[in-house]
Amino acid sequence: MIFSVKVIPKASHVRIVPYKRTSNSNVASRKLVKEEGSGFKVYLTKPAQDGLANEQLVSLLSAHLKIKKYQIKIIKGERCRNKLVEIT
Repeated sequence: MIFSVKVIPKASHVRIVPYKRTSNSNVASRKLVKEEGSGFKVYLTKPAQDGLANEQLVSLLSAHLKIKKYQIKIIKGERCRNKLVEIT
């Protein structure tokens, strides 16, 4: 399963919120996402430096979805706020 995630680094507290993407999203990204227009907005307390925010993202998603960390892979957007995440 592939879904989109919008990351907000350096937030005051951690939370995961479902959201719908806007119509001006990248067309190539929309083709990869099975449920077009759905995803998560994730507020992280870690900064986006040295992969700290990505590590926290994987930890939070694994706890939220009740799966192991190794089953989550960021397939697009390692260095930006909008990411595509794959669950294997």
